[in-house]
Amino acid sequence: MTFNVEKIRQDFPILQRKVNGYPLVYFDNAATSQKPQAVIDCMVDYYSHYNANIHRGVHTLSQEATDAYEAARRKIQKHFQILHPEEVIFTSGTTHGINLVAHGFANFLKKGDEVLVSALEHHSNIVPWQMLCEKTGAILKVIPMNEAGELVMDAFEALLSEKTQLVFINHVSNALGTINPIAEIIDKAHAKGAAVLVDGAQSCAHEKPNLAELDVDFYVTSAHKMCGPTGVGILYGKKQWLEKLPPYQGGGEMIKEVTFEKTTYAELPHKFEAGTPNICGGIAFGAAVDYLNSIGFDEIEAYEKELLHYATQELLKIEGLKIYGTSKKKTSVVSFNIKDIHPYDIGTIVDKLGIAVRTGHHCAQPVMQFYKIPGTVRASFSFYNTKEEIDKLVEAVKKAKSMLS
Repeated sequence: MTFNVEKIRQDFPILQRKVNGYPLVYFDNAATSQKPQAVIDCMVDYYSHYNANIHRGVHTLSQEATDAYEAARRKIQKHFQILHPEEVIFTSGTTHGINLVAHGFANFLKKGDEVLVSALEHHSNIVPWQMLCEKTGAILKVIPMNEAGELVMDAFEALLSEKTQLVFINHVSNALGTINPIAEIIDKAHAKGAAVLVDGAQSCAHEKPNLAELDVDFYVTSAHKMCGPTGVGILYGKKQWLEKLPPYQGGGEMIKEVTFEKTTYAELPHKFEAGTPNICGGIAFGAAVDYLNSIGFDEIEAYEKELLHYATQELLKIEGLKIYGTSKKKTSVVSFNIKDIHPYDIGTIVDKLGIAVRTGHHCAQPVMQFYKIPGTVRASFSFYNTKEEIDKLVEAVKKAKSMLS
């Protein structure tokens, strides 16, 4: 491969620092990715040269900021192959997008309707739907998983019925790395007349979904998992759905005309973008998309598969280590435990050696309950990580095991 990881690493200032006297090894990419200099420079440039509120001003700075913000929306539209720019709603992140849709569907569901959610979900794609069911009387049903961390598709088909109104599924499990068969799920759900929302927070750093081809009704993701800033993301929704849903919040920008007698709402996408948005974040999200595309998602995916294979192979050489999530289709996540050792203790020791991993239930408690464990150590890799860093992790885990056994 011609993938030059050492050159890429020079784009990320934080990778040059030390933690506890050791060169930083950052394996917490599923929680948030690091930011390249191009994204950092974009944010500094906005605040240094054309900071202004958007859509409302005739002065030069406001026009420049508006143009840059809307250009970012079009970049994101093109990246995800979305048909219309107004189908891209800027949000504060994946959780915001999910709650927006859940709020809207409270107007459409009735007692006895059914909604399906998978056993692999992050809490953000469980709790809003529980709240929706409590409000409407709809029934929440769960698509089960197996020991490999895969969804049981026969059970999913059996759960689908004429009562199914909505299906919620993550594209990739944040806890296990499992890539779900979302195209198949969307097709089967649509055959029953159900709408589908896909949580893409964990997938979009690793692959480039074609949302028009998938024919998904809603897709949500966050910039900070894609080398962009925190506090910004998108909700994609089919235009016909977004026009049906009521506004999520009231305020400036989302209105067409206001009187004390009646308010009419703005057209898409502004109907769902009340108040002053994260302008700098939206522009920097566009810069992050540009950066990732300059590397190439085919190259990113191939390299990260190498890292996943190598890490899996080397970690399994440690006696007593068990990996959770052994699906044939995975992103670059290894979630593991060592027999009789709490994951938090392992995470604490490897941190002392400059290695950042995530420990706990990863906001996916039902997954941990399925395996009857308190949590896992999760090492999640990005295209700027190396096999040499994985070697350091393996040695650190061995050291932790020897200290804690």
